[in-house]
This record gives sequence, structure tokens and C-alpha cells, in this order.
Amino acid sequence: MRGTLHSVLGACLAGSLVLPAGAVEPLAVDHIVVEKAQRRMDLMSGDAVVRSYEIALGFAPEGDKQQEGDGKTPEGKYVIEGRNPSSAFHLSLKISYPDAADRAGATARGVSPGGDIFIHGAPNWWLLPGQPPGDWTLGCIAVTKPEIEEIWRLVPDGTPVEIRP
Repeated sequence: MRGTLHSVLGACLAGSLVLPAGAVEPLAVDHIVVEKAQRRMDLMSGDAVVRSYEIALGFAPEGDKQQEGDGKTPEGKYVIEGRNPSSAFHLSLKISYPDAADRAGATARGVSPGGDIFIHGAPNWWLLPGQPPGDWTLGCIAVTKPEIEEIWRLVPDGTPVEIRP
């Protein structure tokens, strides 16, 4: 048993998804859809939902992000452009916000568009199950610690992300 557990943990740390005996391997994730109003994020393969998660958003979630510090989660089409294994929020996947249109809009308003928008887990200091209640991020998309571990394994860099109102 110990050897099996060691090989499973090693494979997980190497980024491989290890499935229990009899489990069906999930379809490859080719895009992510976030429905802000429903507080839901779906990992998609074509038209099929591979996984679905309840999410928390920025502390002022209604509407599109307009500027740094507004507490809004951006809306639009982006990609996963990197990952941070040492995140203060138990793993994080960086979303490519702001894009050229976001920067141009902020410039026209005379403000900074902000940045550092991630899909991440609960804060590392959070010891309770789940995540803090309500919409608590500064504009990111948050899930539980076990969920971000799964997302981390299933979602490659370069994956398109559509964030809808």
C-alpha cells in the first residue's frame, strides 16, 4: 500500500491526474466558461461540461472591471497565461486580464485597469472547509483548496477563458 500511495502522490506532484480504479478519465479541457451571475465556473471539452464549480468573485461583482481596486471581476475573453504554485491563495492560474481593449478603456477613463486576476483557491491561512463566505476576492475567481488542485491538473496554460456577466 505504501508503495502505491507513494507512486500516486509522485504522479500528482508531477502534474499527472491519477484516477481511482474504475474511474473514467475526464475529457480534455479546451476552454473555461465563468457565469458570474450564477457563481459558476465550468471546465469544458467542446460542448460537454467536464467539471463545474461554485465560485466566489470580487467583492463588488456586478458589472465589468473598470479600474484597479474596484472589486469587480472582469468580463470578456481571456486565456490562462501562467500559474503560481507559491500563491498566497493555494495555487493560482493567471488570467490574461487586462487585454488591449481593457487597457484602452482604462486609459480613456484616466485610470489604471488593474491586473493580477487569477483563478485560485482559498487563502493559505484559511483553515475551515470550503472558502470564506460571499464574494471576497479583489476581482479574482475563487474555489476551494481541493477544487483548485483539480483545476490545476486539468487546465493547461493557454486555455481560453470566457467570463460572462
